[in-house]
Amino acid sequence: MPLRFGTDGVRGVAGRDLTPEVVTALGRAAAAVLGKPGAPFVVGRDTRWSGPMLQAALSAGLAASGFDVLDLGVAPTPAVAAVAVERGAPAAVVSASHNPYADNGVKLFAAGGRKLGRAEEEAVEALCASPGAVAEAGLGLLEGEAIGRISAEPEALDRYCEGVVACLEGRRLGGLKIVVDCANGASVRTAVPILEAAEAEVGAVIGSQPDGRNINAGCGSTDTSALSRAVRRCGADMGLALDGDADRVIAVDAAGDVVDGDRLLALFALDLHSRGLLHGGGVVVTVMTNLGFRRAMAGAGIEVAETPVGDRHVLEALEQRGWALGGEQSGHIVFRDLATTGDGLLTGLLLGDLVVRAGRPLSELAGAVMDAFPQAQRNVEVSDPGGLEGAQAVWSEVAAIEAELGGDGRVVLRASGTEKVVRVMVEALREDRAAGAADRLAAAVRATLGG
Repeated sequence: MPLRFGTDGVRGVAGRDLTPEVVTALGRAAAAVLGKPGAPFVVGRDTRWSGPMLQAALSAGLAASGFDVLDLGVAPTPAVAAVAVERGAPAAVVSASHNPYADNGVKLFAAGGRKLGRAEEEAVEALCASPGAVAEAGLGLLEGEAIGRISAEPEALDRYCEGVVACLEGRRLGGLKIVVDCANGASVRTAVPILEAAEAEVGAVIGSQPDGRNINAGCGSTDTSALSRAVRRCGADMGLALDGDADRVIAVDAAGDVVDGDRLLALFALDLHSRGLLHGGGVVVTVMTNLGFRRAMAGAGIEVAETPVGDRHVLEALEQRGWALGGEQSGHIVFRDLATTGDGLLTGLLLGDLVVRAGRPLSELAGAVMDAFPQAQRNVEVSDPGGLEGAQAVWSEVAAIEAELGGDGRVVLRASGTEKVVRVMVEALREDRAAGAADRLAAAVRATLGG
């Protein structure tokens, strides 16, 4: 199967889709397209079982192409990106983010921690499809001192933690009690040091015992039930649920109720706007962002720009517009003035700062920031997600439902970039209307595109 980039790098089942041979070839291709003379490749990984194997393969491909590799070991994606910024270097993260442990992936960053554009992804894909082209690019077999070296730099993560805390500009979170869920993932070495350096009281830490197989399993941003229980049990003010590579966060309030990415983004947008720090006067969201968010922003005079799903698209729009803030419902929040990618720990720290400055509980702040429309989501397994575009019967049903909803609802239908799935989302004023419309659309997709 040819290697293809999805919404967030290359992803697949480790050992089947992503073998050591495939990932070594990917490393050589990345070196040819992204390599910068005199700069190393910064490489990190999350905690999943296949991580050491695939990181070794990736680093071997990079070193065989003549580039030194700075191996950060287990490290959050934003930490790897931050070191890439510091070094003016390209980078790679071996991670499948919020996916189960058997999956893995590779996220690539261009020099300076920037997410790849589509042209760069296509260039890497082309080289992976034609290994001989790597040699033609001048990165053939090397020997002796021409081979890159692989080395560690343990203090790099310490500098990342210091940089995150520095974003508070001297403010601290004293008096705020926080529970953190590390998803048994990449933040196990950084979450507590960052919170403690900011003088927050860490009430409890869960999801902090990775064994290679328990990453994202019943914990983290995709399952906040354990975090909610822990927050209530220890009387914390809030909880932070990271995902496997810690580039996103979902919060819970003191009652254990979820504060999703839409509400987080609304809180940050209104706070920055009130302080004159929402540079450009707008916020970037994706098609999945709740209609209630859009109405809240309109009421505050804040412009909203919409992109397809994926933080890469959010980042591209922020760069094009010169705006400071963007994000996704899933908890990817990008503070463009502070980082080159989403950072769950940075977001959590800034949320704590917002709560402390407001002097009000998170539940009160999050409840008042927007009136969310009920959303019904369905994932429909299909034989070929690419067939969605030409599925006229499906789009006719979409048009009919949109006409019924009028201005009090919304339909989003999209093919997954990583699975053989069509994702259906319907918003409406009432939950039953959203659910009924989503079921109708799911049935239309199933009947037209099969399973």
